[in-house]
Amino acid sequence: MNPLLDQLHPYPFEKLRALFEGITPPADLKAIRLSIGEPQHATPDFIRQSLVENLAGLANYPTTQGSDALRQSIAGWLERRYGLPQVSAASQVLPVNGSREALFAFAQCVIDGSQPAPLVVCPNPFYQIYEGAAYLAGAQPCFINTLPGDNFGSDFGSVSDAEWQRVQLVYVCSPGNPTGRVLSLDEWATLFALSDRHGFVIAADECYSEIYFDDAQRPVGGLEAAHRLGRTDFRNVVMFSSLSKRSNVPGMRSGFVAGDAAILKRFLLYRTYHGCAMSPSVQAASAAAWNDEAHVAENRRQYREKFAAITPMLQPWLDVSLPDAGFYLWANVTRLGLSDTEFARRLQAEYNVTVLPGSFLAREAHGINPGAGFVRIALVADLAECVEAAERIVRFAQQLQDRPLA
Repeated sequence: MNPLLDQLHPYPFEKLRALFEGITPPADLKAIRLSIGEPQHATPDFIRQSLVENLAGLANYPTTQGSDALRQSIAGWLERRYGLPQVSAASQVLPVNGSREALFAFAQCVIDGSQPAPLVVCPNPFYQIYEGAAYLAGAQPCFINTLPGDNFGSDFGSVSDAEWQRVQLVYVCSPGNPTGRVLSLDEWATLFALSDRHGFVIAADECYSEIYFDDAQRPVGGLEAAHRLGRTDFRNVVMFSSLSKRSNVPGMRSGFVAGDAAILKRFLLYRTYHGCAMSPSVQAASAAAWNDEAHVAENRRQYREKFAAITPMLQPWLDVSLPDAGFYLWANVTRLGLSDTEFARRLQAEYNVTVLPGSFLAREAHGINPGAGFVRIALVADLAECVEAAERIVRFAQQLQDRPLA
C-alpha cells in the first residue's frame, strides 16, 4: 500500500461520530444537523427537467474536456460575474466532477516530487482536502493560521522566505470555509507578487462565492483580481467553482476549473488518464444552471433571511458575527466555559442539535490550534428549522450560565 496514506488524518465527520459515541439525544426533540455544509434548499425544477430531458446522453462516452455548450456557458458566466474580457472556453475552462475532486487531483498534477521537500500552503482552519492532496502528492502542508485578531485574514508574511522557496502550490479559500472571510484585492496582490517571485501555482477555491449579503459588495474572485491587477493571462492562477452551493445540486457533482491556459492544458492531460469525465446529461443540466441567475438570487435571499434572524439570537451568548459570505457561522463558545468538543457533545446529547467542533477543522501550527474554542454552524436547513436550532442553542447557553460546571 502507498505509505503516504498513513499521513492522512481522519475526516472531521469521522471524529464527530467518535465524539458522539454513547450519546442518546432526547427522543422528543427532532434531530437538527447543522454540522455538514450540504445545501438543503430545493433543487430548481428547470435543472431537474434538463437532467431528465438529456438522459439519452447516457448512451455515449463523455469527453474529459466536456461539451462546447457547457464550456461556453461557464465562460459566459465568468465574464458576466467578474467583469472579465473574453474567456476562452476552449483553453481556459475545464468542467470537473465537483470542486472537491478537482482540488484533490490538482495537487497530484502540480507538485514536482523531484524537487526537495515541496510545500503546499493552505489556511488553517481549512478544508481537509487541501491537506490530504498535499500528503498524497508527496508534499507537506504549510499552515497559515487565520485568527479573529486579524479578522481571519491570511498573514502571508508568517511564511519564511526559505519556506516560500519550497512552496509549489498555495490553496486559498475565498469566501473561506469555515470563517466566511473574503480575500481583499490587496491580499491578492501580495499573493501574486509572491507567486511571481517564487513560481508557485495558486489554487483558488471559490465554491461559496455566490452566497453573499450585499449585492454592491460581491466577493472578489481570483481571476477577477488578476484581471484588475493587470494579469490578463491569469498566469499561475486557477480558480475552482461548483454548482453545489450556488444551485443546490450537490448530488450532481458538477463544477469547473478556469484560469491559466498552460496549466489547464497539463491538467487536462492528467485528467484524461484519471477517468473523470462528466456525464453528458449532467453537462446539459449544468449548462442550464450556469446560464440562469434568477434561482441564485432566490437562494441568496433565503440565506440572508436565515442569517438576519439567527445571528442576533446567538450574539448575546456566543462570540459570533455575520461573515463576509458563505453559509457558515464561525462561533466562539469559550465564554460559556466549555471546549468546542464538549460544547458540541453536550448540545447533541441534551438538545439534539449537531454542530462541528472547530478544532476538527484545523491543525496545531505555530503553537496553537486556531479552530479550538469555535464551532461551525452550517445554516443549510430551512428557516424554521434553523430558528428552532438557534432557540435550543440559546436554552443550552442559558442552562450553562444558570448552572455552571463544577
